[in-house]
Amino acid sequence: MKATGIVRRIDDLGRVVVPKEIRRTLRIREGDPLEIFTDREGEIILKKYSPIGELGLFAKQYAESLAQTMGHMVCITDRDSVIATAGGAKKDYYGKPISSQLEQLIQERESLQAVFGERRFVSVIQEVMEGVTSETICPVISEGDAIGAVILLGKDGKGKMGEVEQKVAASAAGFLGRQMEQ
Repeated sequence: MKATGIVRRIDDLGRVVVPKEIRRTLRIREGDPLEIFTDREGEIILKKYSPIGELGLFAKQYAESLAQTMGHMVCITDRDSVIATAGGAKKDYYGKPISSQLEQLIQERESLQAVFGERRFVSVIQEVMEGVTSETICPVISEGDAIGAVILLGKDGKGKMGEVEQKVAASAAGFLGRQMEQ
């Protein structure tokens, strides 16, 4: 655990303010859920809660099925990181933080299809995505909240993805959103 040197007092309602610098660094926004853990030494640990993260194994299996069927690389994200990958360089994406452009796309509940080099092309992760030539992105909506995205990535150089990829990604996102509501 890393010490920050910041000390805060608990108010009369039992609240503690998480400093703005820490919220910014960890990308914690107003209204974001935090999971609370305790340990034997009396430490209280706050962890960003990812509703779609509960579907980790299920999301991985779903991504693998989509990748086999579509022949594209598949990424499933929550609002902060890639939680499942299949059909390509998994180690290059899995567990990595998503880009701020993708985070904004999810927040605005926008779907996107783009070819690499277009101005509207969005990088999935903060690092350069090598070999990706096209993408289809659909937000996962659960109980009215945008909680992640289903992303198909083309690496074959055949150009733009079509209506089939858009419908498959939208169906997958809708299915995952409904799973979260149960």
